[in-house]
Amino acid sequence: MAASEALSLLDGMTELCVAKGRKLVRVDLTADDRPADDDLAGMMTSRWGKLRAPAMRVGTTFVVGFNRDMLATIFGTGGD
Repeated sequence: MAASEALSLLDGMTELCVAKGRKLVRVDLTADDRPADDDLAGMMTSRWGKLRAPAMRVGTTFVVGFNRDMLATIFGTGGD
């Protein structure tokens, strides 16, 4: 999936959570100061321009990347 297509996955979402290693980025997609579409696409895609994995919708949150603590928080399970 290309970057332009990845943005369409955010339709109806209120939050974007991106994990890159130990770094977690949460973006309020309803905020007036949300990042530009190009920046959002850059967070969601790899350096080759494809959607990063894993990528999933959880309610109105779109989750990209793997971080155990982030997924535990989103799914309401213990981190360890």
